[in-house]
Amino acid sequence: MKHLPWLHPGRAQALLQGLAQRILVIDGAMGTMIQQHALEEADYRGERFAHGYDRLYAAHGDDHAHGDGCGCARDQRGNNDLLTLTRPDLIAGIHRQYLEAGADLVETNTFNSTTISLEDYGLEHLARELNLEGARLARSVCDEIEARDPARPRFVIGVLGPTSRTASLSPDVNRPGYRAISFDQLREAYREAADGLIDGGADVLMVETIFDTLNAKAALFAIEEAFDARGARLPVMISGTITDASGRTLSGQTAEAFWYSVRHVQPAAVGLNCALGAKDLRVHIDVLAQIADACVSTHPNAGLPNAFGGYDETPEDMAAVLGEFARAGLLNLVGGCCGTTPAHIAAIAQAVEGVAPRARLQLIDAAA
Repeated sequence: MKHLPWLHPGRAQALLQGLAQRILVIDGAMGTMIQQHALEEADYRGERFAHGYDRLYAAHGDDHAHGDGCGCARDQRGNNDLLTLTRPDLIAGIHRQYLEAGADLVETNTFNSTTISLEDYGLEHLARELNLEGARLARSVCDEIEARDPARPRFVIGVLGPTSRTASLSPDVNRPGYRAISFDQLREAYREAADGLIDGGADVLMVETIFDTLNAKAALFAIEEAFDARGARLPVMISGTITDASGRTLSGQTAEAFWYSVRHVQPAAVGLNCALGAKDLRVHIDVLAQIADACVSTHPNAGLPNAFGGYDETPEDMAAVLGEFARAGLLNLVGGCCGTTPAHIAAIAQAVEGVAPRARLQLIDAAA
């Protein structure tokens, strides 16, 4: 990827300059904020899907065929990405809250916006549109907030989630050699999503919550294809997830092995998010900080889930732990994942303010 020029040179250089000067703050959880609105199924559908099908596609006579088996009539509760189209006001409001809390970067509402994950809701035909509009929406709010303080640029992270399938493991214990998806299927799905995010105005692409490195490799391959097709690139971030106390991803890699598996793409940043709280990620972030010739990021959960599926770490709790990460010289980017809110991000931003970012940026700058 490094041989290509920046697609948006001014914004890429502003991001790299910001990373050299201070620890940048990523936003918090989208799903946690959506849950606070206690939405009903009709809220997810909005007017466009109110009658059990995609009214826009039906009106235009597009390729998506509607009928008893098309899937559009499935229950859409929990389909948070769909709210980008049906409740853009709500999603924009969440982006705005995080930016006003002190976030420098906001993530698009596209965690499940691949044909693979959208298959659960019968809405595979929306994959490109959701990524395109997700990036446009986040971009518009960033522009709005940046206009208030032009000296502080705000950036859009185009999110590519892990999908609901794994290329490395069999879902059938009786057939260990079986795979529910292939590398090429993942690559094609990720390419469509990446194209939408790029065209929508994302400043960065982030492959995140990686539990299977082979899935991530498919995403990174697709991103490279998308950049090659344009003759220009965006900065890329990679964020894995340690799934339990074993200190490994679901596909069995330690943080060190994970880094060496993806290092070849020369990402702008590598890090860990989700699954564990900040305290439990400390040792693994320390490993990345010692070996990665890229920026290091983390956006952990607000602790481990409690018996009710909630998260108990307060903004003050998280800020204290992540502030220690920063003072120890481990971080370049920091934010929050499941259970975090604008209050968490405000506290984290305050905790890292004025703390020098992790060094070892010279290799990034030299390659830029």
